This record gives sequence, C-alpha cells and structure tokens, in this order.
Amino acid sequence: MAVLQVLHIPDERLRKVAEPVKEVNAEIQRIVDDMFDTMYAEEGIGLAATRVDIHQRIIVIDDVSENREEQLVLINPEMLEKDGETGIEEGCLSIPEQRARCRVRKK
Repeated sequence: MAVLQVLHIPDERLRKVAEPVKEVNAEIQRIVDDMFDTMYAEEGIGLAATRVDIHQRIIVIDDVSENREEQLVLINPEMLEKDGETGIEEGCLSIPEQRARCRVRKK
C-alpha cells in the first residue's frame, strides 16, 4: 500500500472525466487500498480517484455517522434519486485548508 500524491487546483488533471470501472480485480483493490492510505495520511474523510490522478469512477469514504465506523467504497456510483437538500461545511483535499458551506442532497 502507498500514499499517493493529491492533485491541487489549478491542476488541469482534476478536470478530466473519470471512466467507469470495467472489472473489480486485484488492481482495483490495490487502488482502493492506496486511496484509503492517502485519505488517512491527508486527514480526509473521503477521496475520489481523480484527486490522485486515477481517472476511474472510484470513491472511498470513512463513514463515522450514526455511531458507525466503517469504510465505504463506491465503484461507478450513480445518483438515482434526489430528495431534499441540506447545508453542510465541507473541505476538499485538492484545495488545502479551505472549507465552504455546500448544499447537498439529504438522500
């Protein structure tokens, strides 16, 4: 496992569209493991593969909500339904030391 370099704005690679994962295999598992290592090293709670110059539809999340502690891996995620909005403060590893209030979907 390895800690990957996080891209920072205005790096143009952050604009590249991620491709769907075609097969979950040992290489994808290695990427996921490296992404978790990177996320924890950067003290983040979530990380999209594009942020580490891997342009595949992979997201890792450290979910500590509702008294749970679990690692979530999203492969080829899709928004199927929208239900309401709420405001939360968020940060981004590609924009260090900056936080902003964002509108997000409740579900």
